[in-house]
Amino acid sequence: MPVANLLVDAFSRVRDAVHEVVEGLEPDDLLLRVDRAANPIGWLVWHLARVEDDHIADAAGSEQVWTSQGYYERFGLPYPVEAHGYGQGSDEVGQFDVRSPDLLLSYYDAVNDQTRRYVAGLSDEDLERVVDTRWNPPVTLGVRLVSVISDGLQHAGQAAYVKGLARRD
Repeated sequence: MPVANLLVDAFSRVRDAVHEVVEGLEPDDLLLRVDRAANPIGWLVWHLARVEDDHIADAAGSEQVWTSQGYYERFGLPYPVEAHGYGQGSDEVGQFDVRSPDLLLSYYDAVNDQTRRYVAGLSDEDLERVVDTRWNPPVTLGVRLVSVISDGLQHAGQAAYVKGLARRD
């Protein structure tokens, strides 16, 4: 299997996990925090979408869906445009007030569509390109993509856990 096909499949699995979590949720479910320091479902999905959007746009040399398709304005969050959740404290997370499952899925789907188009055109050699020199060793495109996939699946799993807690009798 060509590496591009493998990457498309992996990012499709993240999309499937996100949809499994979000579909069928009520607006208030998106804000459920199992304690005051925990991340709510909506924030987790927003965060994994923002990280994927940020990292893939950077690697591809393109504009983020967040700004290019007007999602920053549609979400109306009190965060700077470049925010993607990394390093946010509990109080900042608590400012997340998006109660639209459709908006979350629309944004994630737009991000994931852009991601899958990008990775579908990659070759094995492309994965060796260094995309971040701030680390030792420097981060290659292949390592960055695996990191984004891992992050997305972990956060989708966390959101699924919170959803399960919300739905138990």
